[in-house]
Amino acid sequence: MTLLTLASLALALVTRTLASPPLVIQDESQTSFPSVVTETKVPVILGVMSRCPDAVLCESVFDQVLKRVANKVDLSLTFVAHTNTSEPDFGVSCKHGPTECAGNVHELCAMKYAPPTHFWEFVQCQNYQGIDKIGQPDTALKCANTAQIDWVNSGVGDCAGLDGSGKAPEGVLLLQNSAKATAELGIEKSCTILINGKQVCIHDGTWKQCENGHNVHDFVRQINHEYNKLNGNRNGEEDDF
Repeated sequence: MTLLTLASLALALVTRTLASPPLVIQDESQTSFPSVVTETKVPVILGVMSRCPDAVLCESVFDQVLKRVANKVDLSLTFVAHTNTSEPDFGVSCKHGPTECAGNVHELCAMKYAPPTHFWEFVQCQNYQGIDKIGQPDTALKCANTAQIDWVNSGVGDCAGLDGSGKAPEGVLLLQNSAKATAELGIEKSCTILINGKQVCIHDGTWKQCENGHNVHDFVRQINHEYNKLNGNRNGEEDDF
């Protein structure tokens, strides 16, 4: 074999080696996998009636509460009403009349089908229009638009009635089931506040049975306390922040 041939073979070997990907030896004992941590949110239930001044006040307070602890809370509304099979449209009687039943349906359907932040904006928008406007079709449609809820395609409109009447079958059934659930929870007054399954406060003309306080700071503190308990963080963050 000539020197020229040997040189050519050597050059080819070097070129092939440089072109090949490097061999990586991985120590499996050092392989790390990302851990998935799922934190439990605190269930908060407001027992309300959509046209009730006490409910509007409570929801206003919790609008401020959510600005501080929204990521720790699973907020829902349950409606105070009474089963009434002779009521032609809703099958329940609402204290402030059938229009309140329609308002309840609007909010239940938004709660079921809209993202939580959009649902809550919808509720706040309805309250802002004034109690006498809640439950009216034009108010529901207007507030859906304000809250960026697609009334036609999101499921909210089918649930509550595309015409905004609040009388569609699904929404009516949601209201009937909500009234039953409210009774099972022992809620009789609007507004009744439950945090992590415990009744902590009532507003019925004035604040009542609020052992741990009734202002925004008090509710934030209680939510943080329950959040820490639910997530085993008793030695972590302070409850009061």
